[in-house]
Amino acid sequence: MSDHLEQELKELIITTLDLEEIGSDDIDAGEPLFGDGLGLDSIDALELGLAISKRYDVKIDADDKTTREHFASVRALADFVRNTRA
Repeated sequence: MSDHLEQELKELIITTLDLEEIGSDDIDAGEPLFGDGLGLDSIDALELGLAISKRYDVKIDADDKTTREHFASVRALADFVRNTRA
């Protein structure tokens, strides 16, 4: 079951990173964003982090060890945004 925030994040990933060849339904919320999953790289992470910070008014610390965990999947990102805004 995909929730509204996960859907928004999928669309943000696609538009921010110009992933024109895939749709939001092609992204599994639990699938890894990096490596074998969606295949994003560190440059994508920076762009995505900036877009998420602007859109959801959350602070993302690139040096924080937990940041990597937050970017593990769409679901993890959604949880991070929810918990940070709460």
